Parts: sequence; C-alpha cells; structure tokens
Amino acid sequence: MPATVVVGTQWGDEGKGKLTDLVAKEMQMVVRYQGGHNAGHTLVVDGESFALQLVPSGVLYPHITPVIGNGVVVDPFVLLAEIDTLEAKGVDCSRLKVSGNAHLILPYHQELDMLTERYLGKNKLGTTKRGIGPTYADKAMRVGIRAQDVLDEKIFRQKLDAVLEDKNRLLAKVYNRLPFDADELANRIFTEVVPRLSPYIADTVGLVHEALDADQHVLFEGAQATFLDLDQGTYPFVTSSNPVAGGACPGAGIGPLDIQRIIGIAKAYITRVGAGPFPTELFDAHGDTLVDRGHEFGTNTGRRRRPGWFDAVMMRHAVRLNSLSELAITKLDILDSFETLKVCVGYDVDGRRHDRLPYHQSDLHVAKPIYVELPGWQTNLTEVREKKDLPAEAVAYLQFLQDQVGAPIGFVGVGPGRDQYVHFNA
Repeated sequence: MPATVVVGTQWGDEGKGKLTDLVAKEMQMVVRYQGGHNAGHTLVVDGESFALQLVPSGVLYPHITPVIGNGVVVDPFVLLAEIDTLEAKGVDCSRLKVSGNAHLILPYHQELDMLTERYLGKNKLGTTKRGIGPTYADKAMRVGIRAQDVLDEKIFRQKLDAVLEDKNRLLAKVYNRLPFDADELANRIFTEVVPRLSPYIADTVGLVHEALDADQHVLFEGAQATFLDLDQGTYPFVTSSNPVAGGACPGAGIGPLDIQRIIGIAKAYITRVGAGPFPTELFDAHGDTLVDRGHEFGTNTGRRRRPGWFDAVMMRHAVRLNSLSELAITKLDILDSFETLKVCVGYDVDGRRHDRLPYHQSDLHVAKPIYVELPGWQTNLTEVREKKDLPAEAVAYLQFLQDQVGAPIGFVGVGPGRDQYVHFNA
C-alpha cells in the first residue's frame, strides 16, 4: 500500500502543485483530500502555465487517475469551467473522478460568505468569499447537499427546498437580501451541471482502496497548509477544513497505516494571505523584493501576499503535526539577490524566549523573532540541477534549515519550471 501525502507546512502558496506534479510521475492515482477552489496552484510545463483550483495536478499525466475526495467542497460550475479550460489546452480530463460524498458549493453559500465577511468589518477573516466556509458549516450541521444528490432529482429537490427555507429567512431577516428561487436554482443544476458532472461521480473510497490493494502508488494532496488548519492553525484566521497530513484519512477515506511517506512543502522564505499573526513579516524593501521576485500574488484572488523570513519555530511545529518524513524547499532562487539572509530560530515574548510555537494566541500576536543571520550567495540558481553545483552558501543555508527543523530536505526548487529542481539528500 504505497501511499504518499504532500502537505503545505506554512500558510499556503508553498508550491505544492509543482512538487505534486513531480512526484506524480511515479504514481497511478492522485487524490485531493480537502479544501475547495479557494486554493489554487500554478504548474509550468514546457513553458505553458496551468492554473488549477479543484482538479488534482496529476491530471497532466495520461497514466494517472485524478480523484477529488469526499473531504473536498466542490463548486460544480467552477469545476466544469476548469475542465473546459484544461481540455482546451489539450489535457484529457475523462479520467477524473469526483466523490459522491463531496459536498457542493451552491450560489447561496457564496452570497452568505460575502455578506458575513462584509458585516465583520475590521474583524474580517480575509476569506476568499468562494463559499467554502458556509459549505463546510452546512456539512457540519448535516444540511449539506452532496455530489451524489444530483443523481436523484427527487432527493435533490427535497434537500434544496429544506435548506433554502432556512437560508432565505436568514438572507431576508438579517441581511435584507432577496431570496433564492428553488425552482430556478434546481433548473440550473439539472440543465447545466448534471448532464456533464454525472459521468465523473464515483465511489472514490472504493477506487482508492482498490489501487492501494493492487500496490499502486497513490498520492494524497492537500490544499492550503498546516497553519491554516481549522484545528491546528492560527485560529480564527484559518480555512474550514484540515489540510494537515492526518486530514487525508477522513478526507479520502483511508486509515493512518495506509500512509508510508509524508512530504512537507515549504518556501525558502514565508508568505501569508489575509489577516492573522505573522512574527517574521517584513514591511521593508526586503519584503518588496520577495514579493516582486517571487511573484507573490494569489493564483485565484490576485491579492498581494505578506512576505517574511523563514520561520524555523513554525516549521518545527509543522514537522511534529504532520509526522514529516522529508521536506521540500521551494523558491530558493528568489533569495539569489540577497547579501544576507535571516532565519527565525526562536521568539521573544515579553522578554521570555520560546523555541516552540506558543499555544496562546496573545503570545503569538506579540512574538518578536529571534534571528540568525547567514550569508547569501548572490548567484543565479535557476540553471542548477545538481547539489554539487549549488553555491556553498546555498548549501549552508539549506543545511541550517534542515538542522533547525529536524527533517531532511529531499527536494529544492530553483525555478517555476517542471525541471527546475535539485535533489538535496538523494
């Protein structure tokens, strides 16, 4: 049962798509286990960019079955549009499977997401307003509508009528908004969605276990990242699901003993989108350089990401939470122009040093980074393909990160292209 999990270890945007794409060469199935289309990643193949939101990155390989697991929330209109875009670029999506237990994001979820965020005002969470949170909330409240429901119009209408009675009352009484028309929405679903989505809907838990039982290589990819996890992240500035490696179990229908390898992805620096604590955040020219050189703008939203130096305190915690077997460091080349680099190795909280992530939010919000400075290499790394060709300063930087966080580095990204990487501990 050779199963591998790829997980982001910071606040997202670490380059999971590229690593997943590289590892997928050895796989027969790639399974997305949580999140929705609020998490996008971009792959560059032969100079062409592919911006994926819901479809697993393994779709770019003709030998792989891409699977959207039951833990994912799916906007059917977005999914179908993404399939159209991929197929227009010559990518065959016919192998895609969507769990019948995956919950659907419907227009009223997006309306409520937008309204809730607006009414929070200065206390807003920085949601993408894609309807992710309200859909997971409906799932927890047991009033959600799943992909399998569209296969039975009677069941779908019963569930839609029941949920819209409550949602429309909320929209009218609290937000003074017009109600959703159940007939109109159902008609859209059964004319625009069902004929095209139905062939993809499947028993994905059964498919995954058939693959594992046949000793096929299965890759489980999460969206977002460890510190956006609903339970382990910087709450409430988190997503509405569990991106940590353990989330692959409920999100795809596997057991812990099915997993053999867990790869954590981290940038050589760190970024964050939206509100929330960020001890190593940079507000100076160094931060602007990271944003400019790293093209640090959201794949989906276009929002500027908040930049900062690498935080080894967070990474130690991520290694523990995910039981990482190895790390992949991406975007090392973005640091090429720096004369000096900084790595946060501890926090100062009101005069007390913390080498572990503080559990209390008040401490994290006032934590000041304790830095170690390392020399930069000021050399273009984008053409490097072997460890022996890395500058000594780059090797020393990576070795320092590895020693600080307690996990070996297996892969180092030196550019956006599919071939721009180095095996560090081959």
